[in-house]
Order: sequence, then C-alpha cells, then structure tokens
Amino acid sequence: QVQLVESGGGLVQPGGSLRLSCVVSGPSMYAMGWFRQAPGKEREFVASISWTGGNTYYADSVKGRFHLSRGSALSTVNLQMNLLTPEDTAVYYCAARAVYSTATNYRHSTDFGSWGQGTQVTVSS
Repeated sequence: QVQLVESGGGLVQPGGSLRLSCVVSGPSMYAMGWFRQAPGKEREFVASISWTGGNTYYADSVKGRFHLSRGSALSTVNLQMNLLTPEDTAVYYCAARAVYSTATNYRHSTDFGSWGQGTQVTVSS
C-alpha cells in the first residue's frame, strides 16, 4: 500500500518562504505532485515531477516562485515556496501515481491515485 507523509507547513509572513516535503513509500516508481485547497475553493494543481525529476509542471500562479525537486532519495520531493502571498494560504496535499517510465508526469488531480493527509500553509502578517 502506498503511503505519503508530508511535512513543512506552517505560518509565514507575506514575502517569506517555506519548504514542504513529502515521502512516498511503496514498491514502484512514482510521479508526484502537490495540490492545494483554500477554504471555499476547489483543489487546484500546484506542481508535479517525474520520478527522476527531469520533467516538471507548474501552475501559472506559482511559476518563478515555487520550485519542486527530488531529494537525494527519489522517494522524497521538496517544494520550495518563495515570495509567498496570502493567496497561497491553503491546505497542501502531496499526491503520487505509480509510473513505468522515469519521464512520465501528470498534472490533473484525477491522474493521481494516492494522497497525503495535507499540511496547512498560512501566509499572514
């Protein structure tokens, strides 16, 4: 069974930075992504990455501010979030999907079958 463990959320002032991490445990290679859901809004795509990290997607709203990468262990992904604004406030969810190619990546929530519990990110002064 695939399990995802997220860490790194918290409270940060506008303009600040946070790093979220997610570790997947399972027998396969996984494309992994981050989604977020703000109160009263639908879950939206943030970023995703292929197994070896060579293929990444970003939502337009975070391009140039967020950077998603693989850790030294490919089972770990790190989302570096910079220049945060109150509009980034949301619960952030890590997602994973088993893949057969190291370059495969996805960007739709329906493509991912495994989800973490979510971690709260609050951007406020």
